Amino acid sequence: MNRTLKKLFSNTASLIGIILLFIFVIIALFAPLIAPPLTDDSYQIPRMSWEVNPQPPGFPMSEDIRAIYDYMGVEVRYDKAIFGTAEGGYDIFYGLIWGTRTAFRVGLITVIISVLIGILVGSFSGYFGGWLDEILMRITDIFLSFPFLVAAMVLTTILGRGLDKVMIALIAFGWMGYARLIRGSILATKEETYVTAAKALGVKDVKIIGKHLLPNTIFPVMVQATMNIGSMVITAAALSFLGVGAPVGYADWGQMVSFARNWIIGAPGHAGQYWYTVFYPGIFIVLFVLAWNLVGDTLRDILDPRLRGEL
Repeated sequence: MNRTLKKLFSNTASLIGIILLFIFVIIALFAPLIAPPLTDDSYQIPRMSWEVNPQPPGFPMSEDIRAIYDYMGVEVRYDKAIFGTAEGGYDIFYGLIWGTRTAFRVGLITVIISVLIGILVGSFSGYFGGWLDEILMRITDIFLSFPFLVAAMVLTTILGRGLDKVMIALIAFGWMGYARLIRGSILATKEETYVTAAKALGVKDVKIIGKHLLPNTIFPVMVQATMNIGSMVITAAALSFLGVGAPVGYADWGQMVSFARNWIIGAPGHAGQYWYTVFYPGIFIVLFVLAWNLVGDTLRDILDPRLRGEL
């Protein structure tokens, strides 16, 4: 473990990824201080105006919006849209700051649960083999036959709009790769001498899997999971962009890009006039995904014996 951490911090690419992740963690943890909520629902993006057209960075809150907050007894802790407003007057800065929490929640929860399901299916399939392996792998093949984004979109539509529904859909179609990966590793490891010795001593199968096999086969899954966190966030953002993800006004990066869909090109004769509507959400998504990929690439190089010259 110490060796892995040392290499992670000594590698330039992974160090950049770790620094980026640290910045995003700070943003997520201190979101209430960076962008104080104006309502009880912290994830509801406040509106700075009723304007349909996006407004540029530094746009002040309109008087009618301020009057509504005053009537509601809400203390307005900031009165300018630092990054401008999206379509409908939604504050881009607030959406991105609280959207960081959304990104971590979506990425970590979906990947962790998908990994647990994949490990359970793959380890039992690879260890016991026979008819159980055949059934579990055929079920896995059925799920793999569906295009991931299309399947997630259809299931989200069936379940209903909402971020929790998005996560269910991502989990439902995101565990198969881990199952196949852990199954292959266990198939290559279960005939090792220490596994045979454990069986001869009468150790229970579940204990052999958990104590002897998984600790020696889990590393490829960890690498894959690290790199898939960014992919899950992108897919969730895509579903929100397509209108089947987070509800309108929810602090989600995909939602922010969705607000920009009609303004990316700009008004006739004013190309790029509304650049801020897509630039800020886009750069947040790119840097978040890049951070996880950089860390995942380095983990793969460290944990794969073929790449570090041991095989």
